[in-house]
Amino acid sequence: MTGYKPKTTFWEDFSIAELFGRKAIEETFNRAFSEWRTNYIYLTELVLVLNWKIWLWYEENGTIAEQYKRLYETADQYAIENLRGEARQYFLKTTD
Repeated sequence: MTGYKPKTTFWEDFSIAELFGRKAIEETFNRAFSEWRTNYIYLTELVLVLNWKIWLWYEENGTIAEQYKRLYETADQYAIENLRGEARQYFLKTTD
């Protein structure tokens, strides 16, 4: 749909977590963010997936959409504050 070719299984990971509820979504985020926040390509994809999940759940379940929004804001803010140089350019171009 967007032309972006995934490099991780984040979409699938969160889709599986959704079957088990909000706590599983939170745990999936915590694990992914903790392990991959220093990899700017994976961090970028995590931010993309969280954004897409907000829109997926927006009309169907506002509580889950809000949870994804909070997680998105955490990851996005981290990226904005910590990425520099080529990593920052990649993040901004890809998430634009």
